[in-house]
Amino acid sequence: MGILFILLSNYFRILAPQVSGYVVDKVTQVIKQQNGNTLTTQLSRNVSYDILVKKLISVVENREISFGNMIILSGITLLILAVLGGFFMFLMRQTIIVMSRHIEFDQKNDIYKHYQKLDVSFYKVHSTGDLMNRIAEDVSRVRMYTGPALMYVINLTSTIIFSVYFMWRANWQLTLYVLAPLPILAIAIYSVNTLIHKKSTAIQGLLSHLTTTAQESYSGIRVIKSFVQEKAMLRFFNANSEKYKQSAISLAKLEAIYFPTMALLIGISTLLTIAIGGWYHASGHQPEVSAGTITEFVIYVNLLTFPFSAIGWTASMMQRAAASQKRLNEFLDTKPNIVDNAPRQAQTLNGDIVFDNVTFTYNHTGITAIKNFNLTIKEGEKILVIGKTGSGKSTLAQLLLRFYNPNEGGISINQQALANINLHQLREQVSYVPQDVFLFSDTVANNISFGLPEKASQKVIESAAKFASVHNEILGFDKQYETMIGERGVTLSGGQKQRIAIARGLIKNPEIVVFDDCLSAVDAKTENEIVTNLYQYLQQKTAIIITHRIFSTFRFNKIVVLEEGSILEQGTHDELMQKEGYYAQLYHLQLTANNDDNAAIASVLAD
Repeated sequence: MGILFILLSNYFRILAPQVSGYVVDKVTQVIKQQNGNTLTTQLSRNVSYDILVKKLISVVENREISFGNMIILSGITLLILAVLGGFFMFLMRQTIIVMSRHIEFDQKNDIYKHYQKLDVSFYKVHSTGDLMNRIAEDVSRVRMYTGPALMYVINLTSTIIFSVYFMWRANWQLTLYVLAPLPILAIAIYSVNTLIHKKSTAIQGLLSHLTTTAQESYSGIRVIKSFVQEKAMLRFFNANSEKYKQSAISLAKLEAIYFPTMALLIGISTLLTIAIGGWYHASGHQPEVSAGTITEFVIYVNLLTFPFSAIGWTASMMQRAAASQKRLNEFLDTKPNIVDNAPRQAQTLNGDIVFDNVTFTYNHTGITAIKNFNLTIKEGEKILVIGKTGSGKSTLAQLLLRFYNPNEGGISINQQALANINLHQLREQVSYVPQDVFLFSDTVANNISFGLPEKASQKVIESAAKFASVHNEILGFDKQYETMIGERGVTLSGGQKQRIAIARGLIKNPEIVVFDDCLSAVDAKTENEIVTNLYQYLQQKTAIIITHRIFSTFRFNKIVVLEEGSILEQGTHDELMQKEGYYAQLYHLQLTANNDDNAAIASVLAD
């Protein structure tokens, strides 16, 4: 429909030069008749007019309308043609531009949906700024192609075809002279577009890098300020910004030369029209070339001014869109390593977890985090996993949630391989509290109930907060559970963020719970309170608790000590204490440290 409206709009616009040419010829005829001369070119020129213009001429000639009325009728005709052209132009924009907005809407949703499907390893090697730039800036440039560029290409094509067609019918020789600069124009467009494409691709890459730098600076502003690195970061940003500026200016200079060149070539065409057409008319070399013909050609050339000058602009938009779509396709064509092919079934995952000779290596670093790991966890058991930093503790939790697939071996729950369990169902029934707590810029209540399909009742939210020992502190906030906590929970302390994250994990009331060192930012008293609450909460649940500390008040069914991805020790607390290995040493060190802390506190209180 948009293409049809473009054709109709240009059709009515292209009739105006013919009406104007007829009026000029009619005026010339009247003047010559007044001077005793006759005009013989008018009737022979009627064949070059459109059928609608011929009907107008027929009305004027056959009804012997006076000269004044003819001028008025022609003026009204030009006004009607302008209104019709404008009306269809309005419909043209309402169809094509609106269509491009719908395409932009769909494309952004498709890209965001695809981002959600990509696995964790993808986000380890791609920056947030680059992802944001592609879904925003690149999609916007593609929309400029599917909307304005597409509209202008069709518009200028139809304008050129209509104009050249009627110019050729009027006088083919004059048309050739007028259009002589076009081959130069075509060569210039081809040459410049190649450069524009290269520069546009480079600019988009630099813009992504610049966005990434800014995003990291905003997110890490507290670190920047605490290390007094504002000037250093500013120099780094200025350097990236300077590269982007130079590339953008280089492209602007290219376009600054390009567009005036197009206008110059159009001006030459106008000059040729007046000079050669005037010579034809004055010399009588081409009798059919009248003053009206020259008028028509001048108006045609003016109509062609924007289409020819817009060739470079639309070509630039198309080249930029091509570069942007190429960048989008790089991500859209990326296949996630974690593929969910299992159908959703009505089943409850309640434990019986088996790690069978699991080995896993991170692709982006080549580090083998887990080596030949074997562990059986029965339903309802509580497992403590401890070890040094980098021993592979967090990797176990991420493998269980299928953030990654093991390179060797397999993991099963309820005697089903993880690959045969619906991914959504798996993660829905396992509560995971990660080591790196992430809170959304939302209310406390919405953050706690984030994992639920619908927002929980206030009573359920408060119950989860009480188990996480954060309820009393939330009540001290200005708006309590409706308090906005800021981006990434920036308004909260580290301990408060961890406890809200724990409450978010507990509110799902799952059968399997995984805590990944989520008590590192709380004090000993709060830790004991949380552990006591968890002991009650986890009575009938299967739990894996990953930590650097030993919870002496929590009775675990099995304790696993990791070292460099392998099991160093495993057993109950009593069994490991008898071995006097790593676990026993860690326990004695922690016990001694606690006693020293208690003695120091008692001494301070006594003083």
